[in-house]
Amino acid sequence: MPHTSTPRPSVGRIVHYLSHGTPARPDGSQAFPPQCRAAIVTEVDPDDPDRVGLQVFNPTGNFMRPLAAGGSSRDEGQEQGGTWHWPERV
Repeated sequence: MPHTSTPRPSVGRIVHYLSHGTPARPDGSQAFPPQCRAAIVTEVDPDDPDRVGLQVFNPTGNFMRPLAAGGSSRDEGQEQGGTWHWPERV
């Protein structure tokens, strides 16, 4: 029987982080729209396992989003900047 439960994040797992992008211009466009970036889970909130601390890898440098600074919540299909999701299968 196949395993059907949703995986839980744990330290060392690779996830995707959706960047915020630059602020919207008056016409609604953005100079840099949100982008998916590779990230590694560095810590997991014991009270909310879908909220994690991340090390995000950008082409121009690394970005830390620790739990102490709010961490990142799991994206529930809303595609909101600052959230994480499991990598898509290709």
